[in-house]
This record gives sequence, C-alpha cells and structure tokens, in this order.
Amino acid sequence: MSRSKLIKDTTREERLRIVQEALAWGDDCDGVSGLTSGVDAMYQPYIDGEMELFECNMRNSASSYVLSDRNRPSTGGMCMMGH
Repeated sequence: MSRSKLIKDTTREERLRIVQEALAWGDDCDGVSGLTSGVDAMYQPYIDGEMELFECNMRNSASSYVLSDRNRPSTGGMCMMGH
C-alpha cells in the first residue's frame, strides 16, 4: 500500500523528497536538507506545508489553460462542436 503524501502525514524533508523523486531530481543526493533551490517553485507551498500536492497541481493546471477574451476563438454563436 502506498504511504500517504498528505501534509499531516509527512515532514518537510519527506515532502521535499517526494517532489524531488517525482521530478526525477535528487537521484544522486545522500540527503535532502537544503536542496530546495532546485525545486520548481510550483511545489514550494507543498514542501512548506501550506498547500496539498494536489492543490499545487490543480492551481498550475488551471492557470495554464486560461485564455483572455481576445485570445478566444469566435464561434459565431455556435459551440465549438459545430452545433
């Protein structure tokens, strides 16, 4: 069974290791303390215990797909499926 990755069930060092392993960083490191400089800023709130990992991922996904009105395609009143 997989171990919980929730903030309440992990230490800061464990969260740092979780992120590093997920991003394939730290493979050659003996320890993880003091290695936060190479970690993507997207995951820093999780490492610091401020936001769950899934929340970091959701926040990043949502911001990646937001288009301003001027960048949205015009559909002429029809949906994108042509209906």
